[in-house]
Amino acid sequence: MSDETAGTPAVTGRLYISLMPLTDKGLAELAGSPDRRKISEERVAALGGKSLAFYATLGAYDFVQVFEMPDNEAMLQYVLTARRDGFVEPLILPAFDPPTFGAIVGRVLK
Repeated sequence: MSDETAGTPAVTGRLYISLMPLTDKGLAELAGSPDRRKISEERVAALGGKSLAFYATLGAYDFVQVFEMPDNEAMLQYVLTARRDGFVEPLILPAFDPPTFGAIVGRVLK
């Protein structure tokens, strides 16, 4: 599902991008944010996934994280757990690497 020659890491699961604004609780407990990131990565791994990238950002979203997860069910379980914790309100975007996108475009153009 990936093209390592183009600098894209090997991906075996599905890709997701999470855009996360901090909630009022997340802002009030900002000092714990680095520890929560580690907990997040452990939760992802326990579900068979991997955190591929994490960035703090400017604008409407405070954080962006890229995940590889085995399936939608694992991603949903992760998101519900994160939402229940109440520190961020994630917006999840399924993502497609360049080879997968190219294959889909090829099918559309047939």
